[in-house]
Amino acid sequence: MSEPLVLCDVRDAVAHVTLNRPDAANALDLPTAHALLSALDHAEQEGARVVLLTGAGPRFCAGGDVTTFLAAEDPAAYVAELATTAGAAVRRLVDLPIPVIAAVSGAAAGAGIGLVCAADIVVAHPGTRFALAYAEIGLTPDCEVTRMLPQVIGLRPALALALTRQVLTADSAAALGLVTELDPEPDARGAELARTIAEGPAEALGLTRQLMRAGLVTDRDEHARREVETISSAVGTPAAQELISAFLARSGRR
Repeated sequence: MSEPLVLCDVRDAVAHVTLNRPDAANALDLPTAHALLSALDHAEQEGARVVLLTGAGPRFCAGGDVTTFLAAEDPAAYVAELATTAGAAVRRLVDLPIPVIAAVSGAAAGAGIGLVCAADIVVAHPGTRFALAYAEIGLTPDCEVTRMLPQVIGLRPALALALTRQVLTADSAAALGLVTELDPEPDARGAELARTIAEGPAEALGLTRQLMRAGLVTDRDEHARREVETISSAVGTPAAQELISAFLARSGRR
C-alpha cells in the first residue's frame, strides 16, 4: 500500500501537515493538491488550534510537478485543473480560522512560494533557497503568488524575483520578510512555536490572523467595522474573560 501523498496528524491541538512526495521534491500533482485540501479539512474537523506545514525529505516544495504537464493528454486542461485545485489549497490555508506555521528546508519554488506566503510564521533552514521558477519553463505564476507575494515582500522585490529569475538565499528571504526566522532545525522550531500558539486563546489568535489578512484587500471602513465586531464578540468568550481576570489580578486592579 502506497504512502499518503499528504500526512495529517493532529496531536496536542497541533495539526502536523506534511507534503509527502520526497522523491519528487514534494512537487504538487493533481492527486497531491486534492490530498492537501483534504488534510486541511481534516485538521479543522479534528479541532486543531494551529497548523504546522512541512515537507518530507530534504526539500519543502518544488512547485507544480512539471513531469505531469507533458504527460497529460491535454496539457492546457490539465494545468488549468491543477492550478485551480492547488490554488484552492493555498486559499484554504489563508482562510483557515487558525494560525499556520511553515517549516521550510532545502527549496521552495513555484507553488511552494504560494504555500510560504499563505503561512503566518515561516521558519526556514539557513540553507534554504527560494525561487519563483515559472519563467524557467515559460509559464506565469499561479497559487495566489501574484497577489500574495507583492503583499508580503513589496511589489518591486516581487517583480525582480519574477522577472530576473533570481534565487533568494534564506538570509535574503528573511530580509525581505518572506521568512520570519532562520533555524538549523526548522521542523523542531516550528513545532515549538505551534505548541506555544496552541496553548493560547485559539479563537482570538485565529480571528487576528484573519483580520490582518483581510485588511490587505478590504475597504478601510468595512475593515474598521469588522475589527469592532470581532473584538466586541471576543470579549465575551470564556477564554477572554479568564485572561482578562488574570491580567487584572497581576496588575493589582482586581
